[in-house]
Amino acid sequence: MTEEAAPPLDLRGISKSFGGVAALRDVDFVLRAGEIHGLVGENGAGKSTLMKIIAGLHGQYDGRMAIDGRPVHFRSPREALAAGIGMVHQELSVVPDLTVAENVYLGQQPTKGGIVDWRAMMDGARRHLADLGIDVDPNARMGSLAIGLQQLIELARVLFSGARIVILDEPTSALSPPEVQRLFEVLRGVRASGRSIVFISHFLDDVLAIADTVTIFRNGRLIATEAAGTVDKGWLIQRMIGRGHEELEGSYTGAIALDSRPDAPVVLDVRGLSVGRAFADVSLDVRAGEVLGIYGFMGCGLIELARTLFGKLKADAGTMSIGGKSLRPRSTAEACRAGIAFVPESRRSMLFHTEPVYKNMSISVLGRIGRLLLRPSVEKDIARQHVQSLSIRPPTVETLLGSLSGGNQQKVALAKWLTWPPKVLVLSEPTRGMDVGAKEDVVRIVKGLREQGMGVVVLSTEPETVLSLADRIVVMKKGRIVREFAGETVSKDQLLEAA
Repeated sequence: MTEEAAPPLDLRGISKSFGGVAALRDVDFVLRAGEIHGLVGENGAGKSTLMKIIAGLHGQYDGRMAIDGRPVHFRSPREALAAGIGMVHQELSVVPDLTVAENVYLGQQPTKGGIVDWRAMMDGARRHLADLGIDVDPNARMGSLAIGLQQLIELARVLFSGARIVILDEPTSALSPPEVQRLFEVLRGVRASGRSIVFISHFLDDVLAIADTVTIFRNGRLIATEAAGTVDKGWLIQRMIGRGHEELEGSYTGAIALDSRPDAPVVLDVRGLSVGRAFADVSLDVRAGEVLGIYGFMGCGLIELARTLFGKLKADAGTMSIGGKSLRPRSTAEACRAGIAFVPESRRSMLFHTEPVYKNMSISVLGRIGRLLLRPSVEKDIARQHVQSLSIRPPTVETLLGSLSGGNQQKVALAKWLTWPPKVLVLSEPTRGMDVGAKEDVVRIVKGLREQGMGVVVLSTEPETVLSLADRIVVMKKGRIVREFAGETVSKDQLLEAA
């Protein structure tokens, strides 16, 4: 009787913390040869943290990792790649101005007489791509290709570098259905060659369609591992969000009653809005005194839609109107003048961390309170009102913004727009990275703005955020609106199912 070979990847008791907060807790994970292993879980569940440990991006952790039974501890992606591990990130690292062949051979170009052997590189790339079933001209410029092809070529580069274990992070988030099927064909060929794949995705249908095995993460723990053919989407969702004593803090497993306001006047009307490959034919309206929630998984077009509403991205097609007046903002300043305000998912991009709180609050209204000279006393008076009404801590307007917690910084970001309230406030991931208390404060503030008659758009990949805030919810999937919930009860399960 022969002894069974050790699995290509075996992790035991892996734990990892950031700033004292546990991201992974005592995780055991095994990847077998010739296996596509699906990894699912909510945002922050620990999936990407574990994969970054495997790929050498996080060198500090507790626990043991073995490759083919041999103990390893990677401290850089270079070490992991040398051991046969490659990762294709959601944000591709291709070089658009180089050719396909140059991208395949990136960092390892063949040479002859001390110079690059272009013929050998073209011929080698053509053979390698053909072996994977990828039909593309190796002399084509990478930037001229569709995203799906670019992703396949990056996968080819990782495999060409010698990777026997390939980690794919949200590989189908930006792909059309035909591109997804082409990717799956390539992945099945990779599996048939004996190599192993970890497939991380929010798209549960895709995971079930391609994976042999599926593992569920929740709150930093590995909850279950099962053969993909023995489970369904409902089973995955139930274990992703938890039940009973195991449910995630703040998750909504019951039905939430939506209080839509169909008789209120429309303040924002969007028809057929499209931007490149980010999203297409988006139509929606927002009413006065209403919070419209827009939910979807990462990569579905939420961030691009938010930026388009505020004039940061230019629409290729479609129309917008504010209070019945047509608008196609060509800049953020034009959107502001029309009555639209925006708080992005990254607070750092809109706030000045080395400046005091009052300057961060007054920056959007300086033209109104002092056209020629700054008036610090007026700025501070305005800021004090917001500090008090929003319960910002510490309650001093001279405090440097960078010394505040993330939740209080978010309150400052909101206050920036409240001196002269807009008609429509667009919030992208308004509670990301906050503790429960700070999230409750933001929920209270947004609901207060709603009661004042403001139209609010909340875009989030966190279903809890949308459920806690919205009067009406639309769901986006791969750049399109696929479902609307209004005047009914809706649960987290239903949002996940729709997305």
